[in-house]
Amino acid sequence: MANIMIRKGADGYVFYMPKRDIEDQITSLEFDTPEKWGGEIKLKNGGIYFIEPQTAPERLPYSVRAKRIDGVE
Repeated sequence: MANIMIRKGADGYVFYMPKRDIEDQITSLEFDTPEKWGGEIKLKNGGIYFIEPQTAPERLPYSVRAKRIDGVE
């Protein structure tokens, strides 16, 4: 599992992994409601990560641990 940061960009959510200096646009977020946020995250570059569903963060940027499921880095 890796520490990532999710922030709000001009075109939606942006994924950033500081350890590898990877930044990419999030194309889909499995759950995006105030009550349930997270799940499977798909990136524009084809990467897929998973964060445990939780209540939506009060503000962004938000740091959380994510598990790489598939795709490129």
